[in-house]
Amino acid sequence: MKKILIACFISCIFPLLSHSQSAAETEIRTTMSNQVKYWNEGNLEAFMQGYWKSDSVMFIGSHGITYGWQNTLNSYKKGYPDTAAMGKLNFNLLEVKRLSAIYFFVTGKWHLTRSIGDAEGYFTLLFQKIKNKWVIVKDHSS
Repeated sequence: MKKILIACFISCIFPLLSHSQSAAETEIRTTMSNQVKYWNEGNLEAFMQGYWKSDSVMFIGSHGITYGWQNTLNSYKKGYPDTAAMGKLNFNLLEVKRLSAIYFFVTGKWHLTRSIGDAEGYFTLLFQKIKNKWVIVKDHSS
């Protein structure tokens, strides 16, 4: 009898877990799509809405580590001062992996198509669910 109850419990819970993971992954993918849209519109402030608006955000890039949402935005503005420098962004998500109930690890490739010369590299992002929203808390882009 115990085995039957356990089997019933697992069969009832498993679809809920799968749905939850699917909804979370969909939200993360939507955030990434929105970032591409905003970048391609030249709107860095809207692009940054995918990040946790906190001094604890960490961005690692070619110039080292930057802490904080505002500092990261300022760094983007300095590195990409106009739409020619920004170009058109494209992401290729290679892996979106759930680490726990509140963390996802995203690995992908970015590409900028620009009149001044294309640029590309890879990124790893740590998404965390904060106040019912999935946001980037760590970004390592090369």
